[in-house]
Amino acid sequence: MFNRKEATDMDQKKTGSFLRELRKEKQLTQEQLAERFGVTNRSVSRWETGSNMPNLSILVELADFY
Repeated sequence: MFNRKEATDMDQKKTGSFLRELRKEKQLTQEQLAERFGVTNRSVSRWETGSNMPNLSILVELADFY
């Protein structure tokens, strides 16, 4: 059975994979996406690996963008 942290980590990884997939469908690099949203390409990388998540305002902008 998963504890809450493991479940959250799995959800972040799934979300990250999904964000990477969407970015690639638009044929954008991490750097291009970072520039579009005013963040570093390191931030985009962290979102896509699930080690960090975008804040809510950027998440809403990402949803509108994709």
